[in-house]
Amino acid sequence: MSPRRTPEPEGPSPLDRFVPRYFEIEQSLRARIAELAPDDPLPSDAQLCAEFGVSRMTARNAVARLAQEGIVYRVPGRGTFVAERPAHRQAGSLLSFSAEMRRQGKVPSSRLVDGTVRDAEPGERGRLRLGPHGKVVAISRVRLADGQPVAAETAVFSADLAEGLMAADLEHGSLHHTLLALGRVPTAGTASLRAEPATRNDAKLLGMRTGEALLVERRLIFDQTGAPLELTESRYAGERYRLDVSFDVELSDG
Repeated sequence: MSPRRTPEPEGPSPLDRFVPRYFEIEQSLRARIAELAPDDPLPSDAQLCAEFGVSRMTARNAVARLAQEGIVYRVPGRGTFVAERPAHRQAGSLLSFSAEMRRQGKVPSSRLVDGTVRDAEPGERGRLRLGPHGKVVAISRVRLADGQPVAAETAVFSADLAEGLMAADLEHGSLHHTLLALGRVPTAGTASLRAEPATRNDAKLLGMRTGEALLVERRLIFDQTGAPLELTESRYAGERYRLDVSFDVELSDG
């Protein structure tokens, strides 16, 4: 009789000891979904538990995050299936730019404009919880879809991430994957949106006219511990980008 195999304890992936298991499952499912058609079935919770060696709660958490983004849908008693791909991003969710463009059937790329370590500005010090003499690393890129510039983006991080970020290939690689490798998992955040006219610099970077409409999104993203991770401004060419919004109707006497 062969010895009974002791189940491996649920814990960090050997590929990246800092990445939560639900996030590992979620990213694996995203890669599979990219190769599937709408309404194709996905592994059951039990199958995910067996494949990744995790608890049912962990597997459900991974799938629930995809369901919240509208990437999959569940049918009680039948399982989980690939959802129709939305043409535009939902305002209540944030995908990486690359993942968002791939969902739209476009090829994403980036052009690095600048990467520098500098003194933090007062607003950056407060939102990133830095000291009075805190420094940041600022990464500016133009984000493209099928070779067309869509957004001018500047992401600001605490300078303790500078070495890893400055060494990464941020034109061909993923900023978020670089953060994962550094042990920081983008998990949640807040954002504000407003319309602004394109500046001369916007016009130069995005191939548009000064004064044309931009959709400007300013985000603060937190990591898996709840600590501020990334302060980003994305300036989208208005005619090339759109957000979809789902909402509930609140009845009133008025």
